[in-house]
Amino acid sequence: MTALTRFIEAAKGRGLSVVLPEGRDPRIVAAARRMKDEGIAEPVLLGKPEELEAGAEEAAVKLDGLSCLDPSTGDRLEDYTRAYVEGRELKSSVARRMVKRALYHGGMMVAQGDAHTMVAGVATPTALVIQAGAMTVGLAEGIDTPSSFFLMILPEFQGERNRPFIYADCAVNIAPTAAELADIAIASERSARSLLDDEPRVAMLSFSTKGSASHVNIDHVTEAMAIVKQKAADLNIDGEFQADAAIIPSVGAKKVKGPSAVVGQANVLIFPDLNSGNIAYKLTQYMAGAQAIGPFLQGFARPISDLSRGASVEDIIATTAICLAQV
Repeated sequence: MTALTRFIEAAKGRGLSVVLPEGRDPRIVAAARRMKDEGIAEPVLLGKPEELEAGAEEAAVKLDGLSCLDPSTGDRLEDYTRAYVEGRELKSSVARRMVKRALYHGGMMVAQGDAHTMVAGVATPTALVIQAGAMTVGLAEGIDTPSSFFLMILPEFQGERNRPFIYADCAVNIAPTAAELADIAIASERSARSLLDDEPRVAMLSFSTKGSASHVNIDHVTEAMAIVKQKAADLNIDGEFQADAAIIPSVGAKKVKGPSAVVGQANVLIFPDLNSGNIAYKLTQYMAGAQAIGPFLQGFARPISDLSRGASVEDIIATTAICLAQV
């Protein structure tokens, strides 16, 4: 059983719901149909009736039995408007206009407990999905920076088949500050805890291992490490490490003499910037034949995720299943 199959099978029968704001897209409607029919999730399609019908017709599926909601006339519109205004200096009329937007309506459904997760992005830029998530669901306690991760499944690593790793951040934050990098590490540990069978072991990566080189870029990583220790002292995290020292026990033993529960056995890799993270995941995917699942958003109070513009029906279902695994 592949990792994706395992997540999809685990979602079945739990009765968890996913709100899909882009109900006019035929891929979304087709994915909703399959998720409903196979018991993976209870999908809620957002959109005007004529949009949903058009999407269903293009996808060659029926809407029968699917929950369909027009966000501009939904039963909870006024409730969501009041909740959106709360804590903000905002007129109700402005809040109502916001909540009538499918992406914000979906976010409020998750925030108010009317859906377990939201998945969007086939017709929406990532930045807008993040913005809507931050303004509705909000960020998790202790996190100020939304970020992303990939679930990387290596076909074989150190004698173990289908070895999973979390890579972050490979899709969102281009040049994170030390504080933002610390948030990425904390959020990635939480993501790993909900998705991996093993205890998360987080490595802060660099081109230096424990002071083997000196540079302002290394100082950036060590500063992030110090912030993590202040904010979440119980995390199993260490660094700075070169990549080989982080994941290969024999290399780690040579390069790090002091005690470390992470060196040589990390399963969560935190890259110092988007350049290194994006390059690393693509090299791992294509040169090692790894399965790159994602990117998934993280750092939010409740699980939501982005989709690529080219996402397939299978991608939408897989993303939903992994989001629901974090519920």
